[in-house]
Amino acid sequence: MPGRPGTPARRTRRRNEVTVTLLDIRNVSYSYDGTVNVLADVSLSVEEGTIVGLVGPNGSGKSTLIKNIFDLVRLQSGSLRVGGHEHASPEAKAQGMYLSSNDYLPEFLTAREYLSLLGDLFRTGTDHCAALELFRRFSMEGRYDHLIEDYSHGMRKKTQLVSALVMRRPLTVIDETLNGIDLEALHLSEREFRRLRDEGRSILLCTHDFAVLERLADRVVFLDLGHVVSDEPTHELIAEHGSVATMVFDHLGSDER
Repeated sequence: MPGRPGTPARRTRRRNEVTVTLLDIRNVSYSYDGTVNVLADVSLSVEEGTIVGLVGPNGSGKSTLIKNIFDLVRLQSGSLRVGGHEHASPEAKAQGMYLSSNDYLPEFLTAREYLSLLGDLFRTGTDHCAALELFRRFSMEGRYDHLIEDYSHGMRKKTQLVSALVMRRPLTVIDETLNGIDLEALHLSEREFRRLRDEGRSILLCTHDFAVLERLADRVVFLDLGHVVSDEPTHELIAEHGSVATMVFDHLGSDER
């Protein structure tokens, strides 16, 4: 995708041979009722130029963790830093973009207006030529200036993905956004995610599609009952367990859970 004014130059994953941490989560706990922790002392990191998978059953704390990252709930304990900045600061919020599991978008806007709004919020401007090309490649040619209220569920999901690919934030967090898109769009998304990684950007990808993670993720973090059960490079996880699915289901079926 062509660059646009203000787009950072490509960065390597290592600076002076030391891995640079983009997202740093340390000892985060969270409770909605003050008694039962949805997150319990969770620590993990996402380095520059990596794709990290986040897996776990419903209720494991994945969405709560993401809400904490983006300051959508008040941090109760521990620390969160994005790009070296405290997570609630404007500098940290400018680093990241969150694609939620639902397809809620402002229906009273066209896609062009929505992406223009995002460009204003991030103070980057919007490359509408790049967006139009992505709409064409996602089989939505001619719909860029149509109201979002007229989009199908799949089109809204693809609009979410286009917005992230146009904004190209250092960190993109994707929470089940790939659900509901067709196979061709999924293949295109995977290719574009690799391009983001090659540019030195990072993705935290939350999904139940373990095959996608096996193709894309550098590491897989497994969260269950608010605890980090496993945090391993994908190739080592597959070598040990055979697949991400086997690792997850073996744990969920064990008596140790």
